[in-house]
Amino acid sequence: MTVDLLVRDAHVYVDRGWEVAGGWVAIKGNRVHAIGKPGEEPEAKRTISARGRLVTPGLINAHHHMYQNLTRSYAPVTNGTLFEWLTGLYPLWADLDEESVYLSTYIAMAELLMGGCTTSMDHMYVHPKPFLIDAQFRASTDIGFRFYATRGSMTRSVEDGGLPPKSVVQDEETILADSVRLVEKYHDASAGSMTRVALAPCSLFSVTERIMSESARLAEKYDLRLHTHLAEDPQEDIYCAEVYGCTPTEYFERVGWASNRSWVAHYIYPSDDEIGRLAHAGVCTAQCPCSNMLIGGGAADAMGLRARGMMVGLGCDGSASTDHASMWLESRTALLLGRFRNGPNSMSARDALDIATRGGAACLGWEDEIGHLRPGACADLVIWEMSDIALAGAHTDPVEAWLRCGPATAGTTIVNGKVLVENSRPTMAGLNDVLREHARHARRIQRLAA
Repeated sequence: MTVDLLVRDAHVYVDRGWEVAGGWVAIKGNRVHAIGKPGEEPEAKRTISARGRLVTPGLINAHHHMYQNLTRSYAPVTNGTLFEWLTGLYPLWADLDEESVYLSTYIAMAELLMGGCTTSMDHMYVHPKPFLIDAQFRASTDIGFRFYATRGSMTRSVEDGGLPPKSVVQDEETILADSVRLVEKYHDASAGSMTRVALAPCSLFSVTERIMSESARLAEKYDLRLHTHLAEDPQEDIYCAEVYGCTPTEYFERVGWASNRSWVAHYIYPSDDEIGRLAHAGVCTAQCPCSNMLIGGGAADAMGLRARGMMVGLGCDGSASTDHASMWLESRTALLLGRFRNGPNSMSARDALDIATRGGAACLGWEDEIGHLRPGACADLVIWEMSDIALAGAHTDPVEAWLRCGPATAGTTIVNGKVLVENSRPTMAGLNDVLREHARHARRIQRLAA
């Protein structure tokens, strides 16, 4: 049998517990067809030599806010707390429109591809204009990126005791109606799909209790995932105690979210008992190490959560808090943070890679098809590129070298069987035009706020 694409001469990390030195990956259509040892390669229409490099499944970004790359490193808020940072940036994000969201999504996906990410969710919770998530789907389709949109929402403006201006929040009926519209138009639950939708009220302190409970009801009706921020900041505990008379996790449980449909971002400040309860319920979490460290808000204990039975993925988080969209950098930072926190024997590069692949797939409820390279999996993989100087002397363990040495970028990124990054550059022909327009919109938004 002749396959469509053969990646050979690689150290192939197939899945946890399965690696092939000097191996190959055969792709037929949009699926992994076979994995093998040297000398067993099938005939192929196209062959790519990895030249001894590491090949892994595509990394999975389990928490992001793509529109925020329009306000990266915005000087007035670079040293603020989480709430100061949000309050300073909400007025800028009030000027988002369909075109700026399309451009920011396109750039975010190109950047993610260069950092080895082949599937990403996005938490779009700012809606100053309608049809912003539709613009995101246009961008993902134009690129060929595997995209899991989440319909975020906020109902509480400054006038209602919240943080954002009124121009970026919506009423309950608008949110619920648009959630149904997006699910019915874009959510594709079929095998190997490229577009899926989850429901994602921004946070417990930014939406009404009705939005939380109705989102859970819609998730049951349409068989959807649920996502929100949870236990990210100590001020959240104060707010929930004053408004709901309970902790954030207790409120999360009260509104019907403690189920295996849900994954949450951050989860930094729960009690041990709360971790155990959510883990038992099947809730997953996305650690965002770079963003949380940069904004000084603490960080989840990924390995501690895993030890309690909770599946953990990784997220870049907002491009205006992390200021980058490299899942390699998130993986390396997760490794360093884990070892710094719990000691040198607490976490390995393979643990970090497992979190960035299998863990992310668990967050999205997609473990059967993505996050690994077993035959039948979606053909999403990365050939990692690192300079020979950076790798000099690293001859015994290519997976450890992947995160200990560096920096590493994607030399080749394949999504759905198609090469989207080649020779460390995105293959999209119109990227330069998009960059120019992105710069124009970023300057417009930041000038308006000046």
